[in-house]
Amino acid sequence: MGGDPLAGLAGFRRELYRCLWRRPDALFELADAVLTSGRAGSLPYLSLEPAFRRGHGMVYQALAEGGIDEEALRDLLVAVRPADWPLAFAIDASVYPRPEAETSPGREWHHHSCQGGHGGDEPVVAGWAFQWLAQLSFAHDSWTAPQDQVRVGVRDDATRQAAEQVIAHSARLRAAGETRIPLYVLDAGYDEAPLTWDLQEHLEEVQVLVRIRNDRVMYRDPAPEPPRRGRPRKHSTDRFECKDPATWGAPDQELSLHDEQYGQVSVASWGGLHPRLYCRGRFEGFRASPVIRCHLIRVTVERLPGGRKAPGPLWLWWAGPGMPDLDLIWRAYLHRFDIEHAYRFAKHGLGWDKAALRHPEQVARWTWLIITALTQLRLARPIAEDHRQRWERRRKQGKLTPGRVRRDFRRLAALAGTPARPPKITTPGPGRPKGRTSTPAQRYPVIKKAV
Repeated sequence: MGGDPLAGLAGFRRELYRCLWRRPDALFELADAVLTSGRAGSLPYLSLEPAFRRGHGMVYQALAEGGIDEEALRDLLVAVRPADWPLAFAIDASVYPRPEAETSPGREWHHHSCQGGHGGDEPVVAGWAFQWLAQLSFAHDSWTAPQDQVRVGVRDDATRQAAEQVIAHSARLRAAGETRIPLYVLDAGYDEAPLTWDLQEHLEEVQVLVRIRNDRVMYRDPAPEPPRRGRPRKHSTDRFECKDPATWGAPDQELSLHDEQYGQVSVASWGGLHPRLYCRGRFEGFRASPVIRCHLIRVTVERLPGGRKAPGPLWLWWAGPGMPDLDLIWRAYLHRFDIEHAYRFAKHGLGWDKAALRHPEQVARWTWLIITALTQLRLARPIAEDHRQRWERRRKQGKLTPGRVRRDFRRLAALAGTPARPPKITTPGPGRPKGRTSTPAQRYPVIKKAV
């Protein structure tokens, strides 16, 4: 959908409408209401927006009974991905808090940045977690391109779900004609060895980059030895300790450069390393623990943006075909945090966590609408006009932030047109039959995941 940006935006809106197969008009207009409202508000207030031409009850009915062809929508999001961005993608999860929703099933305790989420002092909150996959831009802005989301449920393994997302997304990229090998970046909350193990049959097609602790110990392969009785050695006595430079040896690759934001940047890579694993956790039931090899990458920077003092070295686990591209790797990981900006704007700007929905399936549909809203803002960025406040700095066209593009989206939506059909003229329903009473909704306890 290249060429004219307005035509590309209009084409995406038409294709998005085709992905909505039940209550499509209400779902589509709800997404438009999110994009054209002045500020993030609750669902009933979104029904008052001119873009939503239906009654307030249709907001909840669309999210409760609406249908979204998720596979077709994922294909569409991949098709409209920014072709000029690096083929680097971040995977991370964010919490949809519902601390007081006792009638909502499947809520879990999740870590939350705001302490006291459940009435105490612990930084946890009851709710659901949703894991997004978003393409990263290496520009100095907060734009990302979300292309997938899944709910990390009570009995789900976030690392295994991330592997499934990587496999499915990379297959979509190849089906769309992409020949480059994508890089998927994850933070330290994901288990690097099980992730690589789950992707072992696909490591010729994808690369994964995971942060690890700076006190990890790795092992090299043992030297060849004559045949002997018993199981052959898996680990050399030559340990690689991240805290002890004397154990590193000469790196396989090195990169040194000067960056405007980070000053002097040094990157080094050692290959052929593997951790010592045990037959427990993911590998419980194995007759012998597997050997999962990686490239260990060390990144140091002179300073952080804004002149802040640089922290200690960053250690990264890389697995993929051939040798790692060090220049791509250090930039991709530092821009991994852009997905946090996407979460923040989705919650504070678009009101992702403001919808008081009872069931997680409804929240999943709502999350897809938020992701499509972010995509429409990105497609509208080249043609949006800057409606800045008096205290804001002037920005050039095509360089606007997501919030500033949203201020002009009402005009752009009118130019692009809507495929949604106008509502039918109806009369009010009969309401609740006489004599019928409603019973209290079932209450559900918050589930604590086993460690």
